[in-house]
Amino acid sequence: MVFKRRDKRSILQILADGVYPKGGWTRAFHYVKHRLRRLPGTPEFIARGVWAGVFTTFTPFYGLHFIVAALVSRAVQGNLLAALLSTFFGNPLTYVPIGIVSLKTGHFLLGTEFHEGAHQSLGAKFAYAGADLWQNFLALFSDQVADWTALKVFFHEVFFPYLIGGIIPGIATATVCYYLSVPVIRAYQKRRAAMVRKKIAKARKKAIDQISRDASNRDAES
Repeated sequence: MVFKRRDKRSILQILADGVYPKGGWTRAFHYVKHRLRRLPGTPEFIARGVWAGVFTTFTPFYGLHFIVAALVSRAVQGNLLAALLSTFFGNPLTYVPIGIVSLKTGHFLLGTEFHEGAHQSLGAKFAYAGADLWQNFLALFSDQVADWTALKVFFHEVFFPYLIGGIIPGIATATVCYYLSVPVIRAYQKRRAAMVRKKIAKARKKAIDQISRDASNRDAES
């Protein structure tokens, strides 16, 4: 196949690139920025896709951000590819502050607290919830009794507050990115259109000159 990778990546390489892309996050950022600029459509249409992708990173649906971004993009009538590319706003460098802000905002709005006691840190709650989910899955095929305690704690202290708390900062950040994206995309599209017109004019002039030279040669021969 023409577009198939020559160097097939292993599962570990794919996971490693997801945490830290080959070439670094700076290169990945410039790649996404370049792709966003070259997308077809009006600047507002593309920027609404950016809005959807950035807003999605403030939701706790890890592993499903592409799906959520596609749904949000459809709801706001934005560019789908722009939404998918903009989910890269969420990465290992930004997920920690995003998570902290969303959790604190959620608990504040709900009037609840995040109980961080012994073995009950945020990471531990994720780990225990994952272990509960796995054990309950195995319980379907054995005589074990399903225990949803850790998942209940995770839902009430992490997932639901994160879901509620991410709405306000998500809308605010996505809106800022929208208004920053529109003029940048519009300026790039105008510059690109001018370059295309210049190339067309140059090619047309070259063709006219060639026709003139051919006509002159024919006159000289006759």
